[in-house]
Amino acid sequence: MADANLSPRQKMISLMYLVFIAMLALQMSKEVLSAFGLMNEKFEAVNKFSEEYNGSLFTQLGDKASENAASFGVPFKKAKEVKKLSSEFYTFLGELKKKLTADYQPNEETGKLPYESMDKGDKIDEMWFSGDGYSAEGKKVIEAIENYRDGLLKVFGKDVKYQFICNNIRETFDTKDIKANDGATKKYLDYHYKGFPAVASLAKLTGMQNDVKKTEQDIYNALIGNTQAQAASMKNYQAMVIMDKSAFFSGDKVTGRVVLGRYDENTVPSKVVINNTEVDIAKALEGGQVKFEFNAANVGEHDIDGQFVFKEDGADVPIPIKDKYVVVPRPNSATISADKMNVLYRGVDNPLTISFAGVSDNNVNASAPGLRKDNKPGKYLINVTRFQGREVPIKVSAQIDGKTVADQKMFRVKSVPNPQGAIRGETGVIKGPKSSLEVSTVSAVFDSFDFELKLRVKQFAIKIPGQPTILVNGDKLDSRAKSALNKAGRGDQVTISEIKAEIIGNSDYILPKTAPVIYEISR
Repeated sequence: MADANLSPRQKMISLMYLVFIAMLALQMSKEVLSAFGLMNEKFEAVNKFSEEYNGSLFTQLGDKASENAASFGVPFKKAKEVKKLSSEFYTFLGELKKKLTADYQPNEETGKLPYESMDKGDKIDEMWFSGDGYSAEGKKVIEAIENYRDGLLKVFGKDVKYQFICNNIRETFDTKDIKANDGATKKYLDYHYKGFPAVASLAKLTGMQNDVKKTEQDIYNALIGNTQAQAASMKNYQAMVIMDKSAFFSGDKVTGRVVLGRYDENTVPSKVVINNTEVDIAKALEGGQVKFEFNAANVGEHDIDGQFVFKEDGADVPIPIKDKYVVVPRPNSATISADKMNVLYRGVDNPLTISFAGVSDNNVNASAPGLRKDNKPGKYLINVTRFQGREVPIKVSAQIDGKTVADQKMFRVKSVPNPQGAIRGETGVIKGPKSSLEVSTVSAVFDSFDFELKLRVKQFAIKIPGQPTILVNGDKLDSRAKSALNKAGRGDQVTISEIKAEIIGNSDYILPKTAPVIYEISR
């Protein structure tokens, strides 16, 4: 580019190219670059911890193999193969990171790389890609990922005990082509690394190292867990939660114990006594369990006392039964809850569950503006589009023992949030070729809204640098917009704003202002 033999015109073109590249670099927010750097640091910290933790798991498995080679010898052999494969691939990824950051000097005081300056992606683009395909270096990267994946799968073969681990390995280290948001199919490295800032690629490589550590950890845990299962069968055992009380009030500490219980149909007691009453074992015994029933006492906490009695060497062996149960008053208030959140939104059918504890649905009556029953017991829908207040009361009454008990609850009423303008379903600032924008649909979507509302765009304004704003009816570019778009150049940002949208099926509801979307021309 600095060749003295270049013509003045060629020199001018080269200079314009440099200015263009500089302008592109300025468009990458320094905050975004710093965020990628922080993400990389987080991965590095987790990887350091995982290194120590995985080492302790490996040592634990080695100790078990020394003590019990019959049960743990083969799993430890597998662990050594996994450790070797993981260490080699982790080191390979580390070398890729060194090459990527070779041109950047870390801060002398903090040791951190200059993330805000790592906005170029040419290093990896030159190393890994050649035309539309991979360079020799890029092929080595793909080969290393696939060798690691296939090497781990070979360790376990078709052993069904480890197939859940194998499925995770296949998914985590899958290098197949990927379908991008614009519908184009891209190669694995193209999709993840081509054209990205160096700091983003660095974070992704460190993230893959994290995948290696996580996979290694899962495998060690599986090897230790499965060998324990082989050493002592637990098929007849089940975890049992024994609560200190069978009912707790709001604000109480929930206390209890977790024990292993064994169900064995061949272990039959000679006698079972519950609260001074002997249970008829012939009727109550089922699958190694003894069922019982008795009338509840007065309101309050009560003990359950009794004993299992087994015969052993001709003598009775009693096993105490100790527990508690709580009797609560008959309910006199309703349960009214919003299935989505404790807010009702205008413009939508808000689902509600309304019930009285212990009262059948046909004895419960609910009323409120815009409230109607749904097709299941206790289920209601309420539409507050035309309700003008900020809170709406929902009144409920129930018939209990021939008497009417009433209750009500207030719910806040809000408008739906502002939609986001979108192109190809993407919001914010997106990139793509002009040809893609020409045929794309302008849409409106909600960000993190619990209701799945379908919106229709009726009109929008499109602003292309150097061109007047054009108002377009419908959800696609018309001939005028396409003509103006043809004059846009690479790097130009096309702003689509003043988006007018409506809810499909409820066009009467006026939506809040829709946020604009920006489309940056990539070519």
